[in-house]
Amino acid sequence: MCWCGLVYIYTMRAERPVRRSVSLPPRVARRVKAIVKAERASENRVLVGLIESGLDARANEKARFFELADRLTQAKDAKERAQLKEALARLTFGE
Repeated sequence: MCWCGLVYIYTMRAERPVRRSVSLPPRVARRVKAIVKAERASENRVLVGLIESGLDARANEKARFFELADRLTQAKDAKERAQLKEALARLTFGE
């Protein structure tokens, strides 16, 4: 067997799932149940999808923050700087 076959075998293994137990507030549980019914999917699959979406959204928000911060450091116009500061404040502290 060549080395490339060994690399392929070791790097292409499927990740094993990790079991977690979570308690959901009743309002959230009802919303999850509604998605389960609408999508005709398992509750586990829906929860995984929602968690992945949330993680992606958080990563996008972080990238947006650093993009705005970078633009702020490079901005020369006072009006643009004020707008960027306001956008950064909204990202940091909310509306």
